[in-house]
Amino acid sequence: MNSLNKHRIGLVGTGFIASGFARLVHNHAPDLDIAAVLTRRTPDNTEGFPFPERLTRSVQELLDKCDMIVECSGDVLHATDVIDTALRAGKPVVTMNSEFHVTTGSWFADKGLLTEAEGDQPGSIAALREEAVMMGFKPLVYGNMKGFLNHHPTPEEMAYWAGKQGISVEQTTSFTDGTKIQIEQALVANGFGGTITRQGMEGPKSADVTKAAIELARTAAERGQAISDYVLSPGNAGVFVVGTHDKSEWKALNYLKLGDGPYYVLVRPFHLCQYEIIKTVRRVINGGGVLLNNSIAPTVSIVGIAKTDLPAGTRIDRAIGGFQVRGEAARIQDVPNHVPIGMIQNAVITRPVLAGQTLSFDDVELPDTLALGIARKLYA
Repeated sequence: MNSLNKHRIGLVGTGFIASGFARLVHNHAPDLDIAAVLTRRTPDNTEGFPFPERLTRSVQELLDKCDMIVECSGDVLHATDVIDTALRAGKPVVTMNSEFHVTTGSWFADKGLLTEAEGDQPGSIAALREEAVMMGFKPLVYGNMKGFLNHHPTPEEMAYWAGKQGISVEQTTSFTDGTKIQIEQALVANGFGGTITRQGMEGPKSADVTKAAIELARTAAERGQAISDYVLSPGNAGVFVVGTHDKSEWKALNYLKLGDGPYYVLVRPFHLCQYEIIKTVRRVINGGGVLLNNSIAPTVSIVGIAKTDLPAGTRIDRAIGGFQVRGEAARIQDVPNHVPIGMIQNAVITRPVLAGQTLSFDDVELPDTLALGIARKLYA
């Protein structure tokens, strides 16, 4: 295919996700082109990126060379700035950045085409939900699976596992201490008008995902509203949706191995991150619209909880994936003036915070950024 006819993608980020997506497009998508890649790293720090000749440090150059943005930097403040500029320029934006969505994403949800991608758990839940609804199911639970949880991992443990798995210490820590799954399920709850049952969600531990999922569905049915939650189940991975169906379909669904009802569990036993982003890219190109975003009226946020005592003057370079703070999903109405964990970056503690305390805007001094202005309007 002539390069002039290719759909040009501007990629934001050069890490594990971005590199894998770039390789996939280059090797398996002849109609797409990674036209430019925005990075803040120096050339020495992008040695592992497959196409160094396409790197740029200029947002304007990125926009000039692309038809669409794929943002997967994992950085809330940076993503907010880039996505603001991209949407103002009329570029559709596909993300793999749930941290951005639950922090400032709602501000942009009605300002252009902005969608999270399939591949990470929120997008995979969204895709499974879409399929379920088309088949006549009425969702009650939007579920995630987690294999391991430790709210207080040590730096040594995280360095070991990061090296073993080939991802960053920050990513490994946010997965291990539960912050990432809290972020993911908050995004799903907001995107589909669901809720959570309590701060931190239920997260039942069970080797039998189906049994635990059905118990969550009973809880949702009693509340009269769909819920977003997870099951802690070592050895299992993927996402699930639990729904009801027409009573008249009971025999057929039973024959098709979905059980006796009235709650039916649909499981997707994998999510392939960078390899699935391309499905959402094609969805947007083909006019399919938004798969998932945080909605213009979120009801769930992620509070920051101190893992240790934080004296006044303590600097927090990064809360998500760090050893000073972890995140929990909470109903916004229950946590007035909380500072979303995604904002606690390059922050200074202004008064003593005790271990276990939820941080408020009054506890931190934050750099003056576009993201801060948005977060104060959304959450303060």
